[in-house]
Amino acid sequence: MQRENGKIVITVLGKDRVGIVAGISRILAGHKVNILDLASTKMEDVFVMVVLADLSGADVSIAGLREELYREADRIKVEVMVHHYDVFKAMQRV
Repeated sequence: MQRENGKIVITVLGKDRVGIVAGISRILAGHKVNILDLASTKMEDVFVMVVLADLSGADVSIAGLREELYREADRIKVEVMVHHYDVFKAMQRV
């Protein structure tokens, strides 16, 4: 498999519960995706997390990772979005 280069931004949103960070980070670690930065907050009972990650050493494509993260999101009952960092930056300029 050809390795993907570059950074991705993962956003997670959902009702606060035990295991959200663990579930998402387990998927990332399992594919050798390096977490460069992580910010999270809780607003009342809503949990929000933004992860900046590096795919350059990963053993999965962004599409494959996205699918696994979506399955995990269904399991832990949160919403997950995955964007290539360049796309994320471009969206912020609009």
